Amino acid sequence: MRKLSPEEAALWAKVTATIRPLSREPDDLPAPPVAVAAAPRGRIPPAAVPRPTPAPPVSLQAATLDGGWDRRLKSGRIEPDRTLDLHGHSLDRAWEAIDRALERSIAAGDRVLLLITGHERKGEPPLERGRIRAAVHDWLAASRHSGSIAAVRSTHRRHGGGGSLYIILRRR
Repeated sequence: MRKLSPEEAALWAKVTATIRPLSREPDDLPAPPVAVAAAPRGRIPPAAVPRPTPAPPVSLQAATLDGGWDRRLKSGRIEPDRTLDLHGHSLDRAWEAIDRALERSIAAGDRVLLLITGHERKGEPPLERGRIRAAVHDWLAASRHSGSIAAVRSTHRRHGGGGSLYIILRRR
């Protein structure tokens, strides 16, 4: 592997300066040195296309509730205590709104927060819509409030179906 030339290093520095992490926590790990492999010589075999592997389930999605909760959620008989609609929010504003709504719901003793995210768009990045829906499970798992979240479930049709989520909060 070869080192980056000064021009390549300057270009890479410009690219990395435009990247903003989704997490609000600072990254304390030092950046690994960047090196570029030398071009191979001779016949180059075709690149193997990696098969996508499904992501492991986030613990909040796999968290178990008693059978009564799950039946009531699936039938739509649960009425949310609070609703948060994220339509029209940027990623940063959505993260802040989720954090504030969780804080208020926990303080008020709410049990069910209805989070309206919009439908996730399937396809290759970059996608202009559906980014909030795609990131929300990771945000919730990394949230400072994750210990107060009992489970995250898909909503009944009358509460938004695939474009919304129930966030079930633990009892205090």
